[in-house]
Parts: sequence; C-alpha cells; structure tokens
Amino acid sequence: MSIINENINKTIVLHTCCAPCAGGCLEELLRLKKKAILYFSNSNLCSLEEFNKRLESVKVLANHFNVQLEVDPYNPEMWNKAIAGFEAEPEKGLRCNKCFAYNLGRTASFAETVNGLFCSSLTVSPHKNNDTLFLEGQKYSNFIPVDFKPFWSNSCKIAKELKEYEEKLHNEISAE
Repeated sequence: MSIINENINKTIVLHTCCAPCAGGCLEELLRLKKKAILYFSNSNLCSLEEFNKRLESVKVLANHFNVQLEVDPYNPEMWNKAIAGFEAEPEKGLRCNKCFAYNLGRTASFAETVNGLFCSSLTVSPHKNNDTLFLEGQKYSNFIPVDFKPFWSNSCKIAKELKEYEEKLHNEISAE
C-alpha cells in the first residue's frame, strides 16, 4: 500500500466512482490532514438515471465532510469510443483497463488544473484489481497509487450512516 505521507502538501483529487466506496477513502485523506476534492467521473454507467442517483449520494458525502465536489459530465459516447473493440469483455476483463484509463485520464486532467495529485476510490473495492488500476495510473505523473482496501469497512459504515444509494456491481454500459 502506498501511503500518502505528510510531505505531500498538494491538493489530492479523489476519483470517485460512488459514495459508498469514496467515504472511507475520503475519511482517511482528511484524517491525514490533506485537502481533498472529490472528482465524480462515471461516463461508463448504463444510464443518465444511474449516473444521477450516484451523483446525488456523492453530493451528500461531499456535504457531510465539507469538501469540494467536481463533476465530469456524463458522456457515454466518448466512453464508448474509449473502449471500442472491448465492449464484449467481461467484468475484470480487458475492458476494465480501458475504463480505468478513461476515468483516470479525466481525473488526471482535472487534477492538473488545481496543481494537485490524484488517486482513486476504486482501490477500496474488493471487486476491483488494484494492480491493473495502478498500471493505468502510472501513465500520469500526478497519480498516487494508494490502496484504500484497508478502509473498506469504514466506507461501508459511512454509507450506512448516510443512507447512501448502493448501486448494483455491474451497472456499466455493455454489449448485452
């Protein structure tokens, strides 16, 4: 696990997939006294309705912790172009690399606008492969490979306390 050390004084942008995952990650960043910004980027979701449900929960989380939230507009057309040729790949297949690259790239670009570093709440999930995510993240000089998995139980606790929307695991656009 890469630790965010005390010497890092830059803003840390947390790529946020959903509020239930981001809660424990954000709590840890704030415990370390880091200035954090949530960056909600999810053009991979199956519908604008699902995007908005998740976004509403992320807004509740941002308000609860009094942190800034930035939203990457829902653009499934751009996401489909980014994963072209990999639409039929299963969960944890090669499409994940493309999806990680898309969302991390968008987050990296935003982090540059605030002269910040970034990491991802995806690493808290027991359903995601951190090695794959870290490989994609290493393509960006402002990426911090933080393994948030130890904070999964905190994320679950916060989600329950805030009554956050809990999405289905497989709710991405697919070739189905």
